[in-house]
Amino acid sequence: MTFVTKLRFQSGNRYELESAVSDLKSMLERKGAECKGPHADPPEQLSVPQYRTLQPGDEFPSWGYTVYSRKLEIHGNDHIAREVGHMDFPESLHVEIEVEQKKPAGHLRK
Repeated sequence: MTFVTKLRFQSGNRYELESAVSDLKSMLERKGAECKGPHADPPEQLSVPQYRTLQPGDEFPSWGYTVYSRKLEIHGNDHIAREVGHMDFPESLHVEIEVEQKKPAGHLRK
């Protein structure tokens, strides 16, 4: 059985996101991991209301910001994927890790 580790990175700082993902990709390639990506999602524009008090009503102009996303997949290489899961990333990055188990075609369930 093979494992696919799916990584999703999000940040409001596009340059720090690009730097962290490209550094990770080059590290994975140096270690011989099969890697797909990074794939970029379209930037997401978000808007957050800001209230003058703790109750809705009187408000400041909304705060708008952009969130950038990148996706990366590691196929097999469980030890490298585990190492990535224990890495320290910059605080401005939100990192999601999903592990998916792939079974070969025709595999019988017990």
